[in-house]
Amino acid sequence: MSEYIEIVNNILCEPLAAYSSSCHQQSLFPEEKVETAVDDIRVIELFAGVGGFRIGLERASAKFKTVWNNQWEPSTKRQDASQIYCRNFGDAGHRNIDIAMVDVNDIPDADILVGGFPCQDYSVATTLKRSGGIEGKKGVLWWQIHRVLKEHPNPPKYLILENVDRLLGSPASQRGRDFAIILASLSDLGYCVEWRIINAAEYGMPQRRRRTYMFAFRQDTSFTATIKDTSDWLYRDGIMAKAFPVEQTDDKPMAFVIKGDLSFVSDYFNKGKSISPFKNAGLMINRAVFTTKVIPNYNGPFVTLGDILVPESDVPEEFFISNADLSKWQYSKGGKTEKRINKTTGFEYNYSEGSMAFPDSDDKPSRTIITGEGGAAPSRFKHVVLTASGRYRRLIPIELERLNMFPDNHTEGASDMRRAFLMGNALVTGIVERIGLQFIQRIKG
Repeated sequence: MSEYIEIVNNILCEPLAAYSSSCHQQSLFPEEKVETAVDDIRVIELFAGVGGFRIGLERASAKFKTVWNNQWEPSTKRQDASQIYCRNFGDAGHRNIDIAMVDVNDIPDADILVGGFPCQDYSVATTLKRSGGIEGKKGVLWWQIHRVLKEHPNPPKYLILENVDRLLGSPASQRGRDFAIILASLSDLGYCVEWRIINAAEYGMPQRRRRTYMFAFRQDTSFTATIKDTSDWLYRDGIMAKAFPVEQTDDKPMAFVIKGDLSFVSDYFNKGKSISPFKNAGLMINRAVFTTKVIPNYNGPFVTLGDILVPESDVPEEFFISNADLSKWQYSKGGKTEKRINKTTGFEYNYSEGSMAFPDSDDKPSRTIITGEGGAAPSRFKHVVLTASGRYRRLIPIELERLNMFPDNHTEGASDMRRAFLMGNALVTGIVERIGLQFIQRIKG
């Protein structure tokens, strides 16, 4: 543990050990409010999972105080993420109910709203006249964020949001439509938005995990006044550029305006085109978009998969792969071409896939953790490492937590399968930490 902390602390703003020793608060009753000081930065965390945003922000500064959070898993009776969140942070301000059932007036005032909202269909299903617009779209979680921002009597001035990297190009039938809806809806609520697709490994972190991060701020904040040139903001001056330095590329930037009401955007934005206009970095103000392609410019230390592994003696026997199963793992990881039949239609087709590294390289960052990482069954996508004794094994829950830069045993209490699932759904907390640190510095300045 001590060696792991020393390695990861080299790329963290706040030492991991300092967080680990302070995050386990006493359990409080849900009706109790979180006490804050005048200069604290109050945070609302939606779709909280096991608290990745909270971990990152609290590492960046003790001034970040989560005053209200919501976590609800509709597909299961067991609310593992909610229970883990409360065990680590206490019950104060926590709500384990469907966010659609929450009265916005019951959410306390806050400075920042954060959340890794699930990736779904963001379209406006029907016209404003027929459905009441976005209010008529049920069960789509982006619109719950929109509802909180629109209906709260004193909505947060700042947002930090996370989603999959393909958000900028979805859906395949209308590239970029989903992201255009999000940008347009936030603009209509008075927010400017800066975004960046970030691969955590390219900034020294132990996992190759590409995600879209958005930092939004209301137009009446000091952030807007400091934007003198959109290009300078994206390459040098913005929150993302400060937290994750970049180099300019030869790729030609794009500038355009997202026009029409939300139903028009949903129906017609980029319709008929095969490429999304949104590049991996951008800024939107008053629906005017400036977007460009950037590449990382990071010169600090890097953490590898090997750096986060526990000693072989600490690995439970059930995580080792038996000699009898080894050939099954080798087959699942290997390249293959085979005939398959669609069970519904009976259509026969050729299925091909390339080979994957087996075992996983321990001298570079890991591949992306997915929700199916857990369990002993052979899988193409699960991580397998070779131990010093020559045995192959899967990763244990602590190692999966480390790949997302969580404290050891943060998800303890759930089954090993669920712990892997929760880490497959989580974000790399070091990304949020760096954004939080830049936010603090800008606010103080």
